[in-house]
Amino acid sequence: MRATFHLKTLAVAVAALSVASAASAAGLDRSGQDITAFLEDGTYAEAVYTYIDADVTGEDKSGNKIGDIAESYDFFRYGVKADINDIFSVGVLYDEPFGAAADYSGNNNFVDASGEGTNVEVRTESITGILGAKLGENKNFQVYGGPVAQRVQADVKLRGNAYSIANGYTTHISADQDYGWIAGVAYSKPEIALKAALTYRSEIEHNAKSSESYPGVVLLPTALGLSASGSDSIDITTPKSVNFDFQTGINPTTLATAKVRWVPWSDFAITPSLYNEVSQGLAKIPAGAGIPPEGLDLVSYDKDQWQVELGLAKRLAPALAVSGTVGWDSGAGNPVTSLGPIEGYYSAGLGAKYNVTENWAVSAGGKYLWFGDAEGQIPSKAIVSDFESNDGFALGVKLSYQAQ
Repeated sequence: MRATFHLKTLAVAVAALSVASAASAAGLDRSGQDITAFLEDGTYAEAVYTYIDADVTGEDKSGNKIGDIAESYDFFRYGVKADINDIFSVGVLYDEPFGAAADYSGNNNFVDASGEGTNVEVRTESITGILGAKLGENKNFQVYGGPVAQRVQADVKLRGNAYSIANGYTTHISADQDYGWIAGVAYSKPEIALKAALTYRSEIEHNAKSSESYPGVVLLPTALGLSASGSDSIDITTPKSVNFDFQTGINPTTLATAKVRWVPWSDFAITPSLYNEVSQGLAKIPAGAGIPPEGLDLVSYDKDQWQVELGLAKRLAPALAVSGTVGWDSGAGNPVTSLGPIEGYYSAGLGAKYNVTENWAVSAGGKYLWFGDAEGQIPSKAIVSDFESNDGFALGVKLSYQAQ
């Protein structure tokens, strides 16, 4: 019955394009932390390249135009999986799960008098090791899990009058590597090409070295005893997540797919020590009215992210399949940080997969994104910008090998 559904050529053509970014999704989400390479049959390997270009423009509260702040970026994902025997499987996955890339320019409240604009860059890398065991009389069930090594680094520059006394603030967070874990359960029914998997990833706690510069401190009363620069450690906890992946054959040449992802961005914050100390000092004087005594986070979010993507793949010939997807991302609240002023998106994508040989295949495609309108806010919750009618696109290519 398995051959009836031609599972190999029914595979979704552009699984590589379930991508997200700070300019197109909630929080700092980028790759979607896909693990479907491990769920493939037999020996499997893939290399995925993704390029994202977003157009995010708006106005500051003075009515000045803000040109495109979203820097285009690309990233890679790799995966390899092998069966030890008919029960146990092992796999290794690499991706770049979280990140941000924004750069302000022009004549607006996010650029200082010298012409230097607000800028943020966050990058992460992750390697996941997975061991799976198949259960049941027909080996339909599988449990899997393993360790995750993650590396994170960041640079943030706040420039312009929008940030008030924080104009000129800079922080560099040095690269730090720490560890978490992954666990999941999957079910398959090969005769109808059905696969379903529920995957949990733990949060990962980082303790990195950071250096900060806060020139605006000189404007505060000397009695507050605050320094204009400093070096310290910073705790950053990247969020946990839950992914649900599903596919099933509709007929011998058509496959339906669904992906659902949840990330609790409302639990996430970046809180550099000097930035927080200055905000605590501001809370003690009239100029800081409304700032809580515990101070401010540099980056935080109000809501959790939900992401849904539905797709259909159609086998047109023994070696060729095409696919289409539609998607929705909830965003992480509105107003949202001025360093990533997008409230989720709607998306539509097309792609194709061609089996070059019995084992090797190439997939490629594109996805168009309609971004949700958002108001940008600074950490004190003051609204400083407005972004509307923005969009973007993603392109991807995947090379894969499979032997059963």
